[in-house]
Amino acid sequence: MTDQMTAPVAAPAPGPRTRRATLAAYARLAKLDIVDYYIGLPLVFVMTLPLLGWRADTLGLLLLILVAEIAVVAAMVAFDDVTGYRDGSDAANYGSDAARRRLARKPLVAGTLTEPQALSFGRAATVASVALWTLVIALAPHRPMWAIVGAALCLVASVQYSWGLKISYRGFQELFLVGLGVGWVLVPYGLLTGGIDGFVIVQALVFGGGPMLFGLYSNTNDADGDRAAGRITVAAKVSPRTNAVFIIVLTAAETLLVTGSYLAGISPWWFPVALLPVALMRLAQLFIGFVRGDILRARRLAIHTHRVTVVLLIGANLVAALLWGSAA
Repeated sequence: MTDQMTAPVAAPAPGPRTRRATLAAYARLAKLDIVDYYIGLPLVFVMTLPLLGWRADTLGLLLLILVAEIAVVAAMVAFDDVTGYRDGSDAANYGSDAARRRLARKPLVAGTLTEPQALSFGRAATVASVALWTLVIALAPHRPMWAIVGAALCLVASVQYSWGLKISYRGFQELFLVGLGVGWVLVPYGLLTGGIDGFVIVQALVFGGGPMLFGLYSNTNDADGDRAAGRITVAAKVSPRTNAVFIIVLTAAETLLVTGSYLAGISPWWFPVALLPVALMRLAQLFIGFVRGDILRARRLAIHTHRVTVVLLIGANLVAALLWGSAA
């Protein structure tokens, strides 16, 4: 009996189901379900109504900015996932509570993407971010230098969040979370109108404070894993009691900003009235998180509170613009 050479059998091409699963894994890597920074753009639109009115070119530029922001966040979170995978913090923070934290949202830990795939995706998203923001600035009706610098700073800081400079590992995470939100309200507003005023800044601060506050609950839950990975957050560096006080103080600061800006004549009368439900939801967060001890439930409520805040601000600005022709 003679031996016969057997030709190697080629691996079958990926089927539609495999391709869909891979695309879904990339979507989870990009965290496309996180809309909490993007929803600032409808707020910017209604804030510009008293100055610009209902204009198609305004909507067009805001849509382009939305795509640019999605690219920036995709780059940021892809690199963040690679870093969290390498240092073990994602496995520690998600693996122990996968049912509540949705382990699938970390495709490297879940095994649905490889590290080289995530790195290639992050690099491509970074290139796209630079190209898109360059196009945004080229097409903007106004180009104040502060807005251009702000856009560049938001882009660079986002990419360096957990990569390169790793600013979230150096003690600047909380500042970044609020700063990105503030920047992504002020920069589009400045590119559309050419300037800003005190009330716009106050609303930007309220908007930026939302992601920071629910990020603080995440950090509280992740303190042990972050500490082991060398990630410096307030929750990882101080005692649980001090961390709770820190969150209470920043929660109270939001209410003080809202009421204080009205008392100082910066914000209109309807501003604290419109945001009264937000103050009540913030109290509920503190109770759930630090009295009942359910930090992840408090985090979910904080995310909902941020979104409610934006809806209330959009509605109030819109009503003010329609009734009085001015946000003030």
